[in-house]
Order: sequence, then structure tokens, then C-alpha cells
Amino acid sequence: MQKVSFFRSIHLKFVLIYVLLILIAMQIIGVYFVGKLEDQLVTNFQKGIEGRLPLLEYNIREEIVKDRSAEDALPLEAEIKNLLFDFSTADISEVRIINKRSLIIGTSEQNNEGVIGQKSTNPMVKRTLELGEAEDKIYFDRPSEGRIWVLTSPIKQNGEVIGTIYLVAKIETVFEQMDEINSIFITGTIIAMFITAILGIVLARMITRPISDMKRQATAMAKGNFSRKVRVYGNDEIGQLALSFNNLTKKLQEAQAMTEGERRKLSSVLSYMTDGVIATDRKGKVILINERAADMLDVSRETVISQPITELLELDEDYTFEELLEEKESVILDYSTPETHFILRANMSVIQRETGFVNGLIVVLHDVTEQEKLDAERRDFVSNVSHELRTPLTTMRSYLEALKDGAMKDETLGPRFLSVTQLETERMIRLVNDLLQLSKMDRRNYEINPAWVDFITFFNYIIDRFEMTKERDVYFRRLFPKQAVFVEIDEDKLTQVIDNIISNALKYSPEGGTVTFRVKVLDDKIEVSISDQGIGIPKDNIQKVFERFYRVDRARTRQLGGTGLGLAIAKEMIGAHGGDIWAKSKEGKGTTILFTLPYDPGQEDDWL
Repeated sequence: MQKVSFFRSIHLKFVLIYVLLILIAMQIIGVYFVGKLEDQLVTNFQKGIEGRLPLLEYNIREEIVKDRSAEDALPLEAEIKNLLFDFSTADISEVRIINKRSLIIGTSEQNNEGVIGQKSTNPMVKRTLELGEAEDKIYFDRPSEGRIWVLTSPIKQNGEVIGTIYLVAKIETVFEQMDEINSIFITGTIIAMFITAILGIVLARMITRPISDMKRQATAMAKGNFSRKVRVYGNDEIGQLALSFNNLTKKLQEAQAMTEGERRKLSSVLSYMTDGVIATDRKGKVILINERAADMLDVSRETVISQPITELLELDEDYTFEELLEEKESVILDYSTPETHFILRANMSVIQRETGFVNGLIVVLHDVTEQEKLDAERRDFVSNVSHELRTPLTTMRSYLEALKDGAMKDETLGPRFLSVTQLETERMIRLVNDLLQLSKMDRRNYEINPAWVDFITFFNYIIDRFEMTKERDVYFRRLFPKQAVFVEIDEDKLTQVIDNIISNALKYSPEGGTVTFRVKVLDDKIEVSISDQGIGIPKDNIQKVFERFYRVDRARTRQLGGTGLGLAIAKEMIGAHGGDIWAKSKEGKGTTILFTLPYDPGQEDDWL
């Protein structure tokens, strides 16, 4: 799993959210508090000054309406100057007294006495004189680079406006106090945010630590490791979640172990099945194939995954996947080549839910090559036996009918016909005897009686017998070791083997030809070969000479009385002695039959 960066982690997000919530709350409180405090300070400042105005207004009104006819009376401007001097404070920049004709009759600013006697053009003054109502406003004073508060208050006598007081106060001090308060508030906010961040980190760690543990546990579980446990830090909701997570881990571990056990059982079953198994998804694509099926189809398991089943089985020209789902009978798959026979039988089984929804298809492959081969051999055997028996029986019936019709009375034809009938009877007897012998061998209920024999003497005896009775001009050539070679054999059965091979060699050898006999002594066996110079065997049929009823030249073999079973019997008998038999041939140049017999040189010491 990809590691989460610090800036994307829930730890940082939690701290940021916590800090931002505190910051927003403090800002809302600060804005409200500072706004209210500023209004309160400004109001208090204004009320403090306005509270002194009634006394000043009374004194100014008395001086304005005072009778100044007495000689000791001071001028109005001088009296107002004295009154304003007593009224001046540090917060008040200047106070001007303006009569009802808008003339300035006094000012508290000594450096600005030049304005006395001048007419005031201030709009606030005019509105106060005309309307008789006080008016105030806060300005920013550029020369002093501070805010000032300007107040105009009417002076009334019997309800009539006889003048106005024009007051300028330094309200910037109030805002300077607010700046100091704001600085204190900001400093407090920063300290509070720092403490909040630390607490947020601690709190976030308390919350995110078990979550991180669960994340690591989930990652380990995804990799198949169920041994880890999430640490429980408390009994709160997160602690309960950790307990539930540990319980889930245990359940998953048990389920995974059970599933793995079932998977191994299934894998073992599939691996050791003698039949091939292929499973598909609902679209007909291969999702599972066992080793046996891969070997049968000669494919790689990795390459056939996701391949359509019809393409894999080479059925795409005859079937669609939907047709395979509906196929109830077995499908025969013939992968035979000119060199080999290979036939499979495929049985289909649909994977279906209880609702009827098709999940896929299971194909079971059975190798029926041997079964088909045995069936074919059985059919060929029945056909060959029927044919071999039919020919002499037909001949015998013809000759017997001829004898019945009067040929028996003919001194020339009668004996001749009887002789042919006798030969065909003997041929059938030989055929039946050979079949009985093969039948015994197939049932493995025959026995051999081995004895230690000098094979060279034994072989020479058989060859001499044929050499004395041969009717054709065929030369025998012997290539034998000079010393005796003792082997353990059943003389009767091995005599039958060699008789069959020599008989075949004589049948197919031309006049004046040579039959060569060889014996080679190898390490643990002897190799015996009998070669003729006959018609030979076609290369494609060299492996068939040991099959039952096989003949190179059927017409000639039947004419010579052969049954086609001699080499088949020889193969069984040589196999019973623990040896092998095979053939070599070149068409038109002759055939060599070779066989081996077990040989132990140490046994010769007991016979010398």
C-alpha cells in the first residue's frame, strides 16, 4: 500500500481543523468584543466631554446676555476667554464660541486667536444655528495624523439659539487604546493557538494512533499476515472499534485457513487426477486448468488463461459456447496425427447458481486413446479371425461339395481334393492353437520353465534342423562367439520363437539368398538377430510386424500357410523371458529380427 504523505494524513487534517475551529471561534469573539469595546470607549469619551458642556453653555449664555453698561465690566471676548481657559483639557484641542451671526467670539487655542471676529463658514455650525440641534462627527486630521471628534452644541435663551459651541477633541487616544487592546488580543490569540495546536496534536495522536495501527493491520492482512493485533488504548468508541477489528482479524484468519485448506485439497485433487479438468467463466473464457489437462492439450497453463474454451479445444468451427452449455452428450476430440493416435472424450458440466444464473462451464477430459485403440483392435481381430477362418472353410466346402458330387470316385481328383481339405484343416488348427496360446498369454496364466542352457549349442541345433529340412536354395550364415554362452530360458517356448522367425525368413528369402544368424554378447544380455534378403518391410509399417494378423504380403503369406500371429507370439514369449524384440528392415533388401535375453557372465563359472 502506498504510504500517505504527512501533508495528506488525517493527523494533519485533524490538527488543522481543530486549530481552524478555535481560530474562527476566537476571531468571531474578537470581532464582536473589539467592536463593542470600541463603541463603548468612543461613547464614554464623548459622554465625558458632553457632560461638561451644560456648565460651559450656562456660563457662556450668561456672559452673552449680561448687561455690560457698567464701567468695570470686562469685554465679552475677555470673559469668554477666561471661561474657555478653565474648560480646556488635554483631550480637547480647541473650543470656539460662535454667536448667532456666525461670528467667532472666542477660542481656547491661544495660537489661533486671530480667528476671533471672523465669520465661521463651517456647515455644522450653520446647521446648529439654524436648527438648534447638536451635531457631531469624527474626522481624520491630516496635520496631526489622527482622528478628531467635532461637536457643535447650540446655546439657547428662552428657546432661541443665541450661539453655538464648536468643540474639537482628540479622539485618537481612544483608537490608540483599541490598538493596544488589539495587540494584546492578537498576542493572546497566538499563544492560545500555539497551546491549541499542541493540544490538537496530542488529541489527534490519541485518535489517529489506533487508526494508524488498524491501517497497518489492514495492510498486513492484505498480504496474508493475520498474526498482528491492534493495540487497544481505551474503552471508548475507538477502543471498541479496535476490539472489533481484532475479532474480525481472527475470523478472517480462520476463514482464510479454512479456504486455504479447501484450496489445497482441491489443488491436490486436480493435480493428481488422471483426467483433465478445465473451468470457464460465464463468458466461456478459461479461468482454471489442471496439469493433466495442460499435458493432454500440450499447452502452457499460463497462456490458456482467458482463452475461449471453444478455441482451446478446437471446437470453434462446430460449437459455440452457448451450444456447449446445452450439450448433454460427450464430445469426442480427435487430435490424431499420421504418426500417433490421440483421442479425448470431453464431458460438460454447467456451473449454475440456485437462481439458475450460469456462472461457467466445467469440462472433464478423458484420454480414450487406448480404449479406442482396443476397440479398433478388437474389431480388426474379429474381422481378421473371421477372414482367416472363412477362407479355408470356403475352400473346404467347395472341395467337399465337389467330392460329394462325384469327384471322390475320380482316382486323380479325389485324393488331391482330400489333400487340400486336410491342409486347410491343419491350417485352421494352427490358427486356433495360436489364438489359444495368445489368449493364455493375455490372461497371464501361462508359465515358463527356465533352465540353464548353452545358447550357442541350442541355437545351432535349431538352425541345423531347418537346414536339413529346407526345400529352397537358401544359404545359412552363422556369426557366433567361439565360447559357450549360458542363459536361463524355457527351451520349448524359445524354440517356438526362433522357429517362427526362421520360418518367416525362409518364406520371404529369394532363391539363392542368405539367412544370417548372429549372437552378440553384451554386458548384461545377449543380442540375437536373424536377417533375410527378402522383400523387406515398408518404413511406415516396421512397428506393425509384431501386431496380430499383420502380413507384409498377405497373398503370399496365406499361400505359404502363415497365420500372421507368429511374431505376436514371439513378442509375448521374449517379454516373458525379460527381453526385448524389434525389427530392422529396408524395403527390397531384407529384414532383420532382433531380440535380447538376460545374461549373467558370473553364472558361467558354475558350468565350466
